[in-house]
Amino acid sequence: MDDLREHVISYLWAGFIVCSVCLFLWLSYRLLVGRQLKIGNEKLFTRQLIMLFLSLAGVVTVVLALPVSESVRSQIVGLIGLVISGIFAFSSSTIFANLMAGIMLRITRPFQTGDFIRLENMFGRVVERGLLDTEIQLEDRSLVAVPNLKMVKNAITVTRSRGTIISSTLSLGYDVHHSRIENLLLEAAEKTKLKEPFVQILQLGDFSITYKVSGQLEEVKTIFTARSNLNRCILDTLHANEVEIVSPAFMNQRRLSEGESVIPRRQVSRPSQGTTVDTEKVFDIAEKAKQNEEHKAALNQEMEDLTERLNEAAPEEKEQLQARQVQIKEALASLKKEMEEESEL
Repeated sequence: MDDLREHVISYLWAGFIVCSVCLFLWLSYRLLVGRQLKIGNEKLFTRQLIMLFLSLAGVVTVVLALPVSESVRSQIVGLIGLVISGIFAFSSSTIFANLMAGIMLRITRPFQTGDFIRLENMFGRVVERGLLDTEIQLEDRSLVAVPNLKMVKNAITVTRSRGTIISSTLSLGYDVHHSRIENLLLEAAEKTKLKEPFVQILQLGDFSITYKVSGQLEEVKTIFTARSNLNRCILDTLHANEVEIVSPAFMNQRRLSEGESVIPRRQVSRPSQGTTVDTEKVFDIAEKAKQNEEHKAALNQEMEDLTERLNEAAPEEKEQLQARQVQIKEALASLKKEMEEESEL
């Protein structure tokens, strides 16, 4: 009779543990993920990771609560560990591989929200970094979700939001002194508003000299048109100074009279139609995501500074600081609502 009672109690206790774990996991999911689906993958990453570890801990807790012998319980725990190890071992093309790749990208941080990246034949701006994939907005304003495993396996060229180097390469004949060409190329780079431009002589070929002009582009948002603008300014500057951009071998195909040059006739400058692209419109979603991240970080930093100042502030100043804290909280709430609405679009 006592043995039967002990078995009943052990089974009831195991059932209670199972129900408690299931209820705890359900409530955790509702709190961490279920009610926060609108905030996007970027914000859900940590919550999803916590939920994963809670689920694993819940499974182990249920196993330990089973009314079985210690040897059987140890075998079950070992089997679970073996299954998990096998899943991770054979996860090269599965969801767990993307999960581990997402964690790796979070640790190494090769790029951030708002950065321009080039992956294989894709070029765009990072919108969100999720647990399983990374969302990129391409040049045609379309959104692409790239699995994190692909981001780890392939080389990524990252253009940071704080600046990059823009360059252009061209070949000119030996008939023009290199010092003159260097000055003209520097002038063209300055017209493009590139900072600290410089010119390199890359190669002395059989018939021409290869030059490369480079400069720092501070407004990375204009990278989509900066290289085109640099090439346009190079053409205008060299032609305006009677410098031909043509290979000497051109004479082998079409004979020119002595003294005749291949320079377009000067024309009245007119605004070009369709030669510029509004980068902010092309990458509008990525740009907005970057601005929201920066605004949120600035508000959180200001809130931390106010909290530190409150400890040493006078009573009169405390009221002002507390009022400012209320304003920041309202701004954060408004920003959160705005980000949720944008994620639904």
